[in-house]
Amino acid sequence: MRHKRWNKWLWILVAVVLFVYLAGANFLVSAALVPSTMEKLDAFSRITEDSYEALVQTDDIQQQNAKAWDETREWAEQAHGQKLERTTEDGYRLVAQEIFSEEESHKWVLLLHGYTGWKEAMYPFAAWYNERGYHVIVPDMRCQGESEGDFIGMGWTDRLDNMMWIDYILQQDSKAEIVIHGQSMGAASALMMTGEAKLPENVKAVISDCAFTDAYTMFGEKMKEWFHLPEIPLLDTANLMLQIRGGYDLKDASALEAVKKSKTPTLFIHGNQDEMIDVKMAEELYQAEACKEKELLIVEGAGHAQSQDKDPEGYFGTVEEFLKRAGL
Repeated sequence: MRHKRWNKWLWILVAVVLFVYLAGANFLVSAALVPSTMEKLDAFSRITEDSYEALVQTDDIQQQNAKAWDETREWAEQAHGQKLERTTEDGYRLVAQEIFSEEESHKWVLLLHGYTGWKEAMYPFAAWYNERGYHVIVPDMRCQGESEGDFIGMGWTDRLDNMMWIDYILQQDSKAEIVIHGQSMGAASALMMTGEAKLPENVKAVISDCAFTDAYTMFGEKMKEWFHLPEIPLLDTANLMLQIRGGYDLKDASALEAVKKSKTPTLFIHGNQDEMIDVKMAEELYQAEACKEKELLIVEGAGHAQSQDKDPEGYFGTVEEFLKRAGL
C-alpha cells in the first residue's frame, strides 16, 4: 500500500516537473519572439541594453554615426515617397516605405532591418542609395515596426514576406535591377531569399551585413546570454513549441544552406569585433556561397552593424565597386 502511494506521488512529481519544463520552453519562445510579450516583460529594453553594451564605443564610430544621422535627416526633408501595404497569405498587414528616385532609373534597392528593428533604422542606407539614383523600398518586417504578425520570423518567414516587395517592384518596373541590402537578421533573410528557386533574375546583387548562419544556432547562443538558460535540452523543446505555435522550424531558417544554392552575386560584410554575431559566421557563409561573384569585407574595429560607421569610405566604396561588377 505504501509502495503504491509513493508511486502515485512520484508520477505527480514527474507530471509537475514536465509541466514546468514545457511551460518554461513555451515562455522562452514568447520572451524572445513575440513582441507583445517582450514588451510586457521589458525584454525589448533589456535586449537593447545588452546589444548596446556589446557595441564598440569609440569616438570615431560615435562621431560618424551622429554625422550619418544628421545627413540622413537633411536628405529626408527633401525625399519624396509613399507608404505601401501588403497582406500576407496568413492575413497579416505588412508596411513599407517607398522613396522615389529623382531621376529616371531602373535601379531599385530593398533594405532589410535586423531583429527587433524597424524600417527607419535603415534610412542612412536609403539616403546613400537614393542619392545614387535608386528607387528605395524599406519594409518593417513581420510584427516589427508598423507591420503585423505574431512571431518574429528570424529571416525565414520574412524571406517569403519580402518576396511581395520584389513583386511590387516588378509591377512598377519590369526592367528593374534590384539590390537587396540587409543588416543582421535582415541580411540573413536576404541570403535565405537567394536560396529560393523563384527569386527573379532581376535581383542582381545582395549586400549581407553581419548576417548569422542559422537561427537555431543564434537562438541557442542568446538563450544563454540573455536568459541564462541551458541550451540542452531546452533549445529543442523551445523549437518544438515554436513549430506548434509559430508555424516554422528554427532549423529551417538557415542562411548557410540557402547560399549553397545561390546564383546571386553577394558581398558579405562583418566587423571583426562583433560580439552579437561572431565574424566566423561571415567566413562560413562566404566559403559556402555558391555564386561566382562573391566578396568578403572584414572591417577592423567594428562591432555589430557598425562597419559603415567605423570605415564609411571602405564600406560604401566596396559596396559601390561590387555593384558595378554586378552590372549596376
